Amino acid sequence: MSKLRQLGQSEIKLSPLGIGTWQFSNKGGTWDAVSAETVYNILKYSLQHGLNWIDTAEIYGRGISETLIGKALKKLAEENAIPFSPFIADKWFPLLRPANNITETIQERLTCLQRPVIDLYQIHQPTSISSLQKQIERMAGLVEQGIIKAVGVSNFSANGMRKADKLLKQYGLRLASNQVKYNLLHRNPERNGVIEAAKELGISIIAYSPLQQGVLTGRFHNNPESVSSISRLRRLHSNISSKSLKRTKPLIDILCKIGNYYGKTPAQISLNWLIYSQEELVFAIPGATRIEQAESNVKTLDFSLSRKDIDLLNNVSANL
Repeated sequence: MSKLRQLGQSEIKLSPLGIGTWQFSNKGGTWDAVSAETVYNILKYSLQHGLNWIDTAEIYGRGISETLIGKALKKLAEENAIPFSPFIADKWFPLLRPANNITETIQERLTCLQRPVIDLYQIHQPTSISSLQKQIERMAGLVEQGIIKAVGVSNFSANGMRKADKLLKQYGLRLASNQVKYNLLHRNPERNGVIEAAKELGISIIAYSPLQQGVLTGRFHNNPESVSSISRLRRLHSNISSKSLKRTKPLIDILCKIGNYYGKTPAQISLNWLIYSQEELVFAIPGATRIEQAESNVKTLDFSLSRKDIDLLNNVSANL
């Protein structure tokens, strides 16, 4: 297993990469369906080769992702296929829901996952109809009951992070993490104060869409016709168009050049930049729909970019 990092100021120690599972939603139109067998194989390989945690969410298929994970982990445990119990990060979806829904739905989350405890429970968006204070109160109550171990947020601004952390301090807790979109083509967290606030407060950043939904693999640049094979929603989410591919090609060329030096792919270079460019602040959660993608992800952990190459990628991607 790779060197573990502390999640925020919690007692949880995670591998720099986790397993992203939005792709296991099997509904919603963004991703193609993934079979239970494929989920099992992806989790088995990833957990046997250096990763020790999984990130999911209630909204990923309305429990489908959680259920597939729960069944796969149960099977892996029965087979003694992995020598540890992986950490689980889950998310409560707050849109048009009050804070008491956090406690009303937690048992459903545990049932889907087939687990007694969720290690990191995150408020998925700052969109509840209840105040953040009431949401934090409910989260703190779950920690006190031993149902969750740490509290995180997702898609929160720097001010939202500060407020959540301040509210948690009233219960003797700290905000463990903020999960945001962050990659070489989406460096907004560096510009909007999120990275700065995370460093100041000791809060970890969890980067979702770390490969810009496949753009940073170079596959669409190498074969522009393949864009038509993915869903319209995915194209919108990742801003894939002939214009954007032309604009971002200089970065892909640099990723290929650096990759040739290290014997790595553009995807692996991109992920390595994420988990090392801010020292140990950032975790990343690449997804996979094929075992080959899981194999590629874990190979990110067996090297580290030089400061010179990190700076080069910073410069090339700065204005894209």
